Parts: sequence; structure tokens; C-alpha cells
Amino acid sequence: MKLASFVHEGAPGWGVVQDDGVLSLTHAWPDLRAALAAGAERIAQAVRQGGARVPAQGLQWLPPLAPGAKILCVGLNYGRHVAEAGRELPAHPSVFPRYADSFVGQGEPLWKPAASDRYDYEGELAVVIGRGGRHIPEREAAAHVAGYTCMAENSVRDFQKHNTQVTPGKNFERSGALGPWITTADEAGDPRRLEVISRLNGETMQRGSVADLIFPIARLIAYLSAFTPLSPGDIIATGTPEGVGASRKPPRFLRAGDVLEIDIPGVGCLRNAVADEPSPAGGIHV
Repeated sequence: MKLASFVHEGAPGWGVVQDDGVLSLTHAWPDLRAALAAGAERIAQAVRQGGARVPAQGLQWLPPLAPGAKILCVGLNYGRHVAEAGRELPAHPSVFPRYADSFVGQGEPLWKPAASDRYDYEGELAVVIGRGGRHIPEREAAAHVAGYTCMAENSVRDFQKHNTQVTPGKNFERSGALGPWITTADEAGDPRRLEVISRLNGETMQRGSVADLIFPIARLIAYLSAFTPLSPGDIIATGTPEGVGASRKPPRFLRAGDVLEIDIPGVGCLRNAVADEPSPAGGIHV
């Protein structure tokens, strides 16, 4: 199944993607967090019972984010990306948070920040938690995964490197994208067989196999749940492969008019255009 969040006729909802649109299941559970907590089997039962069909035409796709979800991102998790960044292999995962308002959904414009010309692309596989827990052993981690989604994690490189804390460069408003939906774990299959591909204006810039992660998904879940409880709907971004714009010669950063695609066959293809961040009305807000 593919679980999507959307706005239709001014009202937010969520449902299961079908050929002709989305089967709305907002009547069964009010939001994705509640649905993910119920589990894929109960969602499938709700699908069989039916609901209102929302046509794809005119639909606004939202990031498939559960209300209040934690978004935990892992950096430097592909060996060749570590090498192109001139870093040593990490002994532990490098973790930083993302805020919900730093993401847009499928088809919505990304904002190239007004404060920087070093806005870089980063395609990633994101893991969505289904069953929550704390101190989750690696051997049990797969049972806590609801599914997977595509993430354009993206970075504002100069703000990222202002100090040792990368958080400012990772959280500019509308700098990242998430979606187009969550593909459930049973449909996606073994995540080690997945491939992350980033295309910029149709040109492949990144291509990496999830099997090459330095810290595999099960280890990430165990590590993160050692210090924070994981809840249904929480998202873990697993890192980006080599080929980012900052490491190219000359560097290639995102600019208005670009189209970025994050394609993970078996999960989905996330597509967003880039626009300049609009000037704030009435001056700069602090």
C-alpha cells in the first residue's frame, strides 16, 4: 500500500493511493499517526470496506508526516560520500533533527534560501516507524518499520558549516521535500535491495545502494531508540550517497528553475521544482 497525506477542497486528509486517485481513510483514523499505530493489516481491512475516492487531478500532496513526528536524519552514512567530503569513517551515526516546516510535499516548490547561494541537493531513503519502542534490539528492528518514503534532504552548505552543529543548514523553511507517499514495508520488500537516485533537470547526479549503508537501518533504529523513544510516524533519514553538488568541480548548487527528482524504485519518485524564496511582506521578520 501507498499511504499519502493531501489537501482536497481545502480540507486535509490521508488515504491509500490507487490508480485513479486516493481512497480517503480519514473517517477510519484522523491522521497518519493513528493509522500507523493501528498497523498495515487494519489499514488494509479499512481499504476493503471502502471510502470516498479523491481524484488525483487538483490534489495537493502534503509531506506524509504524522502530527508531532520526530524527524531524525543521519549524515555521512555512505562510504563514498564520506570520502568525497574528506572525512573519516564515523564510529557512531551522526544525527541531527529536521523540523516539519522545512519540508514540502510532492509537486510543491522548494525554496532556494535568500540567505545563501550554496543550496545543495541530497536524495535519501527515509524509514517510517510503525510500532514504537525504546531500546529496540537490532534483531527486532524490522518489526518496528511501517514503510519507506523518499526524502530530498538538501542542505544549505555555508550555514551547515558555521560551526560543528549542522542544524541551521538543515532546517531552512521549505528547503526539503518528503513523499510522495509512504510505501508500506511489505510492498517495498527488503530495503537492502533499494537504490537511491537523484536527478537534476533529468541528469542523474546520485545513485547509491541502500546495501552500502555504513550503519544499516536496523542498527540506526537500535541506536536512536537507545536515547529517545520512537513513536508511530517518526521518520529516520538514512543518509545520502556520493555525488552532491558541493563536491563537484565546479560545484553545482540548486537555483530557481531547477527540477529535482528523488527516485527510489519500489518506493516512489519525488519531484519538486526550485523557486527563489519570496521576499517577506512588510520587511524582514525576526
